[in-house]
Amino acid sequence: MNVAILGQNGGWHTESLRGALARRGLAAECYPVTQLTARVAGRPRLTAATAPLDGCDVVFVRAIPSGSLEQVIYRMDALRMLEHAGVTVVNSALAIEHGVDKYYTSARLHDAGLPTPRTVVTERFDDALAAFEELSGDVVVKPLFGSEGRGIVRVSDADTAYRVFRALELGRYIYCVQEFVPHGRSDIRAFVVGERVIGAMLRRGQGWKTNAAQGAIGEPVELDDHLVDLSLRAARVVGAEHAGVDILPCDDGEYSVIEVNTIPGWRALGAATGVDAAQCLVDHVLEGVGWTG
Repeated sequence: MNVAILGQNGGWHTESLRGALARRGLAAECYPVTQLTARVAGRPRLTAATAPLDGCDVVFVRAIPSGSLEQVIYRMDALRMLEHAGVTVVNSALAIEHGVDKYYTSARLHDAGLPTPRTVVTERFDDALAAFEELSGDVVVKPLFGSEGRGIVRVSDADTAYRVFRALELGRYIYCVQEFVPHGRSDIRAFVVGERVIGAMLRRGQGWKTNAAQGAIGEPVELDDHLVDLSLRAARVVGAEHAGVDILPCDDGEYSVIEVNTIPGWRALGAATGVDAAQCLVDHVLEGVGWTG
């Protein structure tokens, strides 16, 4: 059984996966996704550094760094070609693309009947200002692609909205404007592997952002059947084999699914709950490919 990891060599999540694989009798090298070289009508079809990846049985994807449009498209195409070659890629290229795109994820969640905040996505400054008013003048402006709460701002003043949207216009960014949902400075992160929620935590933030990377503190929480169902359905919507599903417990007593992370971190989850997400993920993937070691 040949296994590789695309991510940061020596990074915490990489070592977590390596440890879980070692407990199953497997070793895995780690390579940056920026070192991929593809060949058409030549062998090997895809290498990372000099290591052939198309000879792997499983490739875990832990990081897709930012880059130019061409770089990002090429990396995702390379993952697709691995899948076409019969390699199990976790998560798949399609799931990663769906999860990282906040517009696509929100639209699919809504179309699947899952509660999610009203969102307007547009390219034009005037339409963004109109969206600010449409969404009651209290919004969260998000990068279309992003993680860990970076670059997300809350805007509840018309003049501030004007300046923020003008700044985004200069950078030729897409406006992703979402209604702010009051949530008491907390949310739920449910971690899905396959058809199970293996653990969940309540994250309490110092402000309205509740990401662990932004300083939120996690504590274990038991999900009822309704929240388990929301989490599993959200992961299915983007086609994820594993996912971190973020759910807001709203002030009105309802819930809202805000994101589905398809390259999710699990360090904070483990600290809060004691769940070894890496081992759960590795065991699930190895079962799927028939490895019994």
